[in-house]
Amino acid sequence: MAAAVKRPLIAAALIVPFLLGACGTAKEPAPPVAAQAVAEIKAGDEHNDTDVMFLQMLAYHQKQGLQMTTTATKRAKNPELKNLAQAIQLTEKDELAMIESWLTGWGEDTKVDQAPSLHADHGGLPGTGDAEIKALTTVKAAAFDTAFLNLFLAHQHQAMEMSKIALTGGKNDETKKFAERVQQSRQGEIQQMLKLMNG
Repeated sequence: MAAAVKRPLIAAALIVPFLLGACGTAKEPAPPVAAQAVAEIKAGDEHNDTDVMFLQMLAYHQKQGLQMTTTATKRAKNPELKNLAQAIQLTEKDELAMIESWLTGWGEDTKVDQAPSLHADHGGLPGTGDAEIKALTTVKAAAFDTAFLNLFLAHQHQAMEMSKIALTGGKNDETKKFAERVQQSRQGEIQQMLKLMNG
């Protein structure tokens, strides 16, 4: 992502208080790993079920994110929002390729099991619904930017919550480092989106 932005304005608390409560005191985001470096990162063999669960859930989550940002690159009215959506796409495509490479290397499925009971201990599956994602393609043009920001803010907050799974229960060092990068980069994106929402 681009350089870190200023802290969200106080007015944002009236719009998305749950985000500020969870994320508003986080450190400024660190520079992301370059796309080429991401593709070259190897996770090694040592891992546990928590590492696998986190990566599978995040892969599912990022595929949803790519659907939403693809719509935003076509429909967003604010040029800054369109640019942000394009940047997020580049980041998450690279991350998704890395995730799938690690899972394949471990002999694990790259798709998440949809059974809710399997994810109960990890907060459940990502909460963005297919109907909500599809609605972005039909919402009136004048309302698109606000609709996207509200949905994607919550979506990226979910990624931050999922990363805690690996940080608290994972075994693989690279997976934990990746989880930390997810926390930092999504916090930066959330700050940028809050700035756009208050603009």
